[in-house]
Amino acid sequence: MTSETPTSPTVPHSQPVTAQDGAALPERAAIIDLAAIRHNVRRMAEIAAPAKVMAVVKADGYGHGALRTAQAALDGGASWLGTAHVSEALALRNAGIDAPLLAWLHTPNTDFTAAIEAGIDLGCSGWELEHIVAAARSVEHPARVHLKVDTGLGRNGSTVESWDQLIGEAIDYQDQGLLRVVGIFSHLAVADEPHRPETDHQLDVFREAIALAEDAGIDPEVRHLANTPATFTRPDAHFDLVRVGIGVYGLSPFADQRSDDLGLIPAMTLQTRVANCKAVPEGQGVSYGLHYKTKAPSTLALIPLGYADGVPRIATGGPVRLAGRTYPVVGRIAMDQMVVDLDAALDGAERLALVGTPAVLFGSGRDGGPLADDWAAAAGTINYEIVTRISGRVPRVYVDSEARPDVAPAEDGTEALRETETRQETDA
Repeated sequence: MTSETPTSPTVPHSQPVTAQDGAALPERAAIIDLAAIRHNVRRMAEIAAPAKVMAVVKADGYGHGALRTAQAALDGGASWLGTAHVSEALALRNAGIDAPLLAWLHTPNTDFTAAIEAGIDLGCSGWELEHIVAAARSVEHPARVHLKVDTGLGRNGSTVESWDQLIGEAIDYQDQGLLRVVGIFSHLAVADEPHRPETDHQLDVFREAIALAEDAGIDPEVRHLANTPATFTRPDAHFDLVRVGIGVYGLSPFADQRSDDLGLIPAMTLQTRVANCKAVPEGQGVSYGLHYKTKAPSTLALIPLGYADGVPRIATGGPVRLAGRTYPVVGRIAMDQMVVDLDAALDGAERLALVGTPAVLFGSGRDGGPLADDWAAAAGTINYEIVTRISGRVPRVYVDSEARPDVAPAEDGTEALRETETRQETDA
């Protein structure tokens, strides 16, 4: 691995910056391998076939950057894109994405008019229907609607008791030319626990809901229920379309399986560089509260990432990879920094040499380094949250390891930037 000089301070998230090939990494970076995203989508498309794939890019592409993730997912074989909010979908349309787009989480203030004008499909659980129809009238263009039924998750979606009424109203508006019922969908509650019987019950309810809608005269283009875990374990839930989220980013939804077990590649590497390295005596307290004290004379390395960057404050013990070894974070994680105990008394030259060394919190694990799963375990949460919460203060740096298939990017991203003969961008 090479050592490179950090670039200038970050810029606001809405202002992407293009770096030239071979440019140094920022002092903090979430390095996103677009090839990994394409690979992951291809992998799930093969499993789901003949069903098509919707890549879910809500929450700024689970923290990976919605636009670049969407482009890579489409290149990897996704036919649809999914977002939670209309505003997320509009941002993709405005950036030139013309693939089918579905947004499903609304409030009365949602801009349904803009969504219809932009050709964005709208999820509808019931109350939204009048708002969607009003917007369709105002623009004199039919809305594309996916009716959602609550099959057991207990969040959005029409109740089973209200499903007949929603179907009837939708058909009436469809006959008036105000909308087209494009899809019928629901969402699974426990597909990440394949042994749970509730998934079978949800499938039964979903099939019944589809039958009622079709018997009433609805002819949907797509019926969709499966998320990432169901894509892998429940082929009976694939229907016409699977909605994959966490798998797009190479992370496993299962507690007992990691990415490699599923043939997925984690797309994000979170790294920084050692900011300070100093010798300390036995009994040296570390960070706020002094809950950790060194057991012998040792060396402490300061890592300039903290909870303002999205690292969970609670995740003491989380792993950091330095110079080919992995060390746990000791002491309390602060707003901007954390500390690792190198458990060795290094001399002055060795300590100085470590300053500026890449420090990887998580990545693909190809070098035996830590994964987002490990930070999730340290924080008592799930890998979804670890990658999604990385803040806008951390630039997103895009690399493409398929541009040179004979070169695997180093875990800290420096080799990828030097060897990959493509453009990289950073989004702060």
